[in-house]
Amino acid sequence: MAMASLFISSSPSFTPPPKTYTKYQTAYFLKPFSLKAASTSVDQQPTISLADKQPSPFKANSWQWKFQDKVLTIYYEEHGKESPEPTKNILMLPSISDVSTVEEWRSVAGNIVQRASKINWRAVIVDWPGLGYSDRPKLDYNVDVMEKFLTDFISAPDGPMKHFGNDLVIFGGGHAPTITLCAAKKGLVKLAAIAAVAPTWAGPLPIVFGRDSTMEMRYGLLRDTLRTPGVGWMMYNMLVSNEKAIASQYKSHVYANPDNVTPDVVDSRIALTKRKGARYAPASFLTGLLDPVKSQEEFLELFADLDGKVPVLVVSSKSSPKRSKAVMQALKGAKGVSKFVEVPGALLPQEEYPTMIAEELYQFLQENFEFNI
Repeated sequence: MAMASLFISSSPSFTPPPKTYTKYQTAYFLKPFSLKAASTSVDQQPTISLADKQPSPFKANSWQWKFQDKVLTIYYEEHGKESPEPTKNILMLPSISDVSTVEEWRSVAGNIVQRASKINWRAVIVDWPGLGYSDRPKLDYNVDVMEKFLTDFISAPDGPMKHFGNDLVIFGGGHAPTITLCAAKKGLVKLAAIAAVAPTWAGPLPIVFGRDSTMEMRYGLLRDTLRTPGVGWMMYNMLVSNEKAIASQYKSHVYANPDNVTPDVVDSRIALTKRKGARYAPASFLTGLLDPVKSQEEFLELFADLDGKVPVLVVSSKSSPKRSKAVMQALKGAKGVSKFVEVPGALLPQEEYPTMIAEELYQFLQENFEFNI
């Protein structure tokens, strides 16, 4: 993947940044939710319709995360409905990328929580620090920062999920499930189940050029340049934060079908890359500082550690770039993987084909929770 391949994101709608909300304010999308069946073949990628990405009502909120000497405003959304059925909670984590955003999961969340079932499913989607609509201060972003954030968001006494307990299901894309599994291995996160959608473990440059000492030195130089005032912002604008770069990357490997890359999608992603501090976390992702592991062997071990303990679903996408798909395919039949499915899409199937992904995820929930009631 090249520089601008940090692009992973969302539905055509654009949500204002979190600072426009207080703890008690909400934002709603009021158009009715519709569920639509879809079919495809390996040779032809489906074209989405607006109905596929119609979000249900949700509550937008923010949380103040204290890290080192800073306080970051973290943006998150709550999706759910009133129901007499017992409640179970899902945390949905966006793929880490240049245009990472909660919108990536919004339609999937709405699809699942609005279903009539034996369990009242509720979902929280959160933007990572330095990405999406969360604050983006000039931190030394690395995988430890992201792991610390995840564990704090789930377990902090003043956190949004403090009442959820340990019975937590996590859905994540890209690096997100890998970071989650690292935290679980250390005992920092307790899982009821996890679904890894188009999972990855290596940033765009390391997956292509490797991690020998010479390349690590070059990555460091690039990272430092991108973080430099003036020059860094100019480089970021030239390589990433422009219409041509974003449209090209979405059409080449973020979406499977170029026809699904609409002007609204491109415009909303450009807006994300223009936010204050937009380049700091992506510079770390690009150069491998957000990689949870250093090898495919370590990656497979994370899943093997859950064997017989926690249900694990892996969703591989048919049109992912060659190296990324090899990472996903290595999990087919791997120890610890309860279920492996392949769906249309590339690096963001949950955003491009939310109805299909929601169907796979809901079936996974039924098999492991609802059918036992």
